[in-house]
Order: sequence, then structure tokens, then C-alpha cells
Amino acid sequence: MKTLLFAAAAAAVTLSGPAFAQKAANPQDAFLARLNALCGQTFEGQVVSTDAADADFRGKRLVMHVRDCAADEVGIPFAVGEDRSRRWVITRTADGLRLKHDHRDPQGEIHGYHMYGGDTAEPGTASRQQFPVDQESINQFNAGGAQVSTTNTWAVEVHPERMFAYELSRPGGRFFRVEFDLTKPVAD
Repeated sequence: MKTLLFAAAAAAVTLSGPAFAQKAANPQDAFLARLNALCGQTFEGQVVSTDAADADFRGKRLVMHVRDCAADEVGIPFAVGEDRSRRWVITRTADGLRLKHDHRDPQGEIHGYHMYGGDTAEPGTASRQQFPVDQESINQFNAGGAQVSTTNTWAVEVHPERMFAYELSRPGGRFFRVEFDLTKPVAD
């Protein structure tokens, strides 16, 4: 009987300990919490991928500003040099998370492809979420002649006190990745 009680007590301690709590927590909620912990801060980044198509980004200052924060949505403007037309929006949905790309000109008018992106298909982790292209975006890309983008998968990573990453990949080899140093917030 003592052995049975000891085994039950050990199981209770194991299941209630910190490791179990981390596994039981929703990784998408933890991911949004990590984003919200960065709210109000600005970080510089650099392209770490080697695709020749990204040469324009490599030669410019890349800055992200985490703002527009709420429990279910975070907006992250992304500036490439003087071009401040990009904003990533990550939203909690009934089924997971959604990443959209909000593109506007300096007057705030929509330009080019707008609000394209995708929804998570898997729970991901507290550190990394992947967003395969959604049908609405596929339709937009097809209508605009950008069929190459119909297989996009985007990913966002948040490694607290270390690094934030934004990534685009496609089957066939297209890979773009920019990493931001979270250890050195900068002035906007």
C-alpha cells in the first residue's frame, strides 16, 4: 500500500510541476504573451538569408516596432529604410493564430497587395508559429499576377531577451529571413 501511495504522490508532483504546466499551456497563447511582452519597444534587424532577391533589404536599416497590443492582437510596423508601408498583424482566431500583412502608402491608403497572409494549421510552439497562405490571399495573388506567392508559408519566432524573426519560405527554395536583436531596443 505504501508503494502505491508513494507512486501516486510522485505522479501528482510530476504532473503538477513546472514542466507539465509548460506543456499544458496553449502554445499560441504563450506566443501572443511573448509578443505582448515586447509592446512599445523598437528593434533593429538584419537579413540573415542569402537569396539574391533580398539584396535591397540587406542595404537598408530594418526596424520593427511592437505596438497596437491587445490580448488577442498585436500590430508590428516594419520599416525598410525610409519605407514605412509594412505592418504585420498577428491575431487570435477561434482556431489558432492569423498573420496578415497590412500595406499602406504614407497617406494611409492601401497600396499593392494588402492584408494577405495565413492561419496556423498546427499549434506551433511558444517560440515559433507558422502561417501557410490562406485562400483569400491565394485569390489576391492570382488576380494580381503573383502566382509564385500562392505557396507562401510565413513564420514568426519570439525568443525572449534574445531574438525575434520573420520568415517567408516557398517550396522550391525561396527563403527570406530577418532577425531582430531583442537585447538592444532602439529609438524609433
